[in-house]
Amino acid sequence: MLLSGITKLTLLDFPEKTACIVFTAGCNFRCGYCHNPEFVLPERLKEIEKGFIPEDVFFRFLERRKGLLQGVVITGGEPTLHPDLEDFIGKIRALGYAVKLDTNGNRPDVLRHLIENGLVQYVAMDFKTSFDRYPTLSGLGASAAAVEESFHLLKEGTLPYEFRTTLVREIHTEEVLAAMRQSLEGASRYFLQPFRNEIVLDPKFETMSAFSEAEMASLAEYFSDAVEEIGIREE
Repeated sequence: MLLSGITKLTLLDFPEKTACIVFTAGCNFRCGYCHNPEFVLPERLKEIEKGFIPEDVFFRFLERRKGLLQGVVITGGEPTLHPDLEDFIGKIRALGYAVKLDTNGNRPDVLRHLIENGLVQYVAMDFKTSFDRYPTLSGLGASAAAVEESFHLLKEGTLPYEFRTTLVREIHTEEVLAAMRQSLEGASRYFLQPFRNEIVLDPKFETMSAFSEAEMASLAEYFSDAVEEIGIREE
């Protein structure tokens, strides 16, 4: 497993658990507003690969944190790209930690396998835009059908989960938001995140804009009737 970074403690990313965050390298999406391009683009990964964290170093860290941490958040990049993800999670679970997986949803077969085998205890999935707009926003590696399959796998299942969207004024039009709201009907948890244009993958997003704080609150109200729990979270 290519581990590109660790956050040693988070009280926010894994609901009701103290956790660490481990970042995997590489992604199959090319979302223009991505704020971690160094974990996504192959040429940027080469620049930082000497600083990657060996698995044994990470597991020694987990050994030392037994009794202090309850969970591990695996994020990226996109973790489901890695063929050794199941083995990696299995080692974490063997140490007694719960696992939260962050995913873009583009590999539903991997997600289903992890859920059915009890390897993950919580999933956060990006719901970036209406399904028909996915290739436009996230690049040719994004399959709208695959993302929609993962979306319904979570929405209709029993595993605790959340969907989350980074809102960009120029991308999330009234039409797009209406389609997303319809898809979300009956979902359990949904979080809105404000767009930040300081660090982006595609330079054209540097000129795009965020919704104001008041507009974000209004959008949360707009989605509140569709989902059981709605929130606004800093990205």
